[in-house]
Amino acid sequence: MSITESYIIRGGTISDTEKWLLCPICQGKTRNKLRGDTELKNFPLFCLKCKQETLIDVLRYKVTTIKTK
Repeated sequence: MSITESYIIRGGTISDTEKWLLCPICQGKTRNKLRGDTELKNFPLFCLKCKQETLIDVLRYKVTTIKTK
């Protein structure tokens, strides 16, 4: 077992596999991070910068906007 595998098994994260979830309206960072295995459906994403809420789907880092309020 390599060091990387044991680190993942213990529950740690590797920063290369995580990306910030960006607001689809203003492209600002939100408080959420995505990993490669993250799947979201009908997720209400709120952006603190532009104060907008957007329903999104996420699959393999690809964000699809469903509805903007």
